Amino acid sequence: MPYQRLLDGLVRAVPGAQAALLMDAEGELVVETGDRDFRARLIGAYQGIALATARRTAERYAGGRIESMFCRYSAANLILRSLRDGYYIVLSLDPQASTALALHHMAQVGARVEAEL
Repeated sequence: MPYQRLLDGLVRAVPGAQAALLMDAEGELVVETGDRDFRARLIGAYQGIALATARRTAERYAGGRIESMFCRYSAANLILRSLRDGYYIVLSLDPQASTALALHHMAQVGARVEAEL
């Protein structure tokens, strides 16, 4: 399965990346890499609910497709990348990590994951 290799590469490419998760439309974990703990999976599922809500709102008001969502917290920052069929990638970052670099790599990895879905 290429997903594991792609997520491993994402975490290696972004200094300060803590974990990366590929989640399905139901918030279930497909693949994870980096810091593996139950809390990261729970946060990924919770953030997926927010992403799904934002997607529905954007569709309802013809706001276009939501590609990424950024969430800032005291202990970590999260970037979510929308994929087709409700799948999404969650990247957990140290607060000092480069958001721009992470978004760049997330776009590349997201395109490759979508090609495999």
